[in-house]
Amino acid sequence: MPKKRTLQLTPIDFGDETLGQRLARVRKERGFTQVELAARTGLIQSLVSDYETDRLNLSAEMAVRFALALDVSTDDLLHPQAKKTAGKTPNRKVLRRLELIDSLPRRKQDALLTTIDAFLDSTAAS
Repeated sequence: MPKKRTLQLTPIDFGDETLGQRLARVRKERGFTQVELAARTGLIQSLVSDYETDRLNLSAEMAVRFALALDVSTDDLLHPQAKKTAGKTPNRKVLRRLELIDSLPRRKQDALLTTIDAFLDSTAAS
């Protein structure tokens, strides 16, 4: 009888972050709630929670769904070292506020930007 071959895979070091934790981190960085992400993926919030807490394993199809909904590549979502700060996409909440500021009259924009600059200068000095 022929010998059975067993495949010996070298374990991947995922560091301190599980796949579910990475999904939650990316979701929060993108400014989504679990409810919003569930709606964008066609799921319910409790399933998103189950994926984020590693109660459910992420299939290839679900990885693609989450990546599309979060507007990231599957590599950024799945790869352990995909935490990129350079070229980081701004948070949705910040983008929404920027759009509102952009719709203000020029004088109000200038006043608001002066206030924001003063705040940023004071926090940078701390």
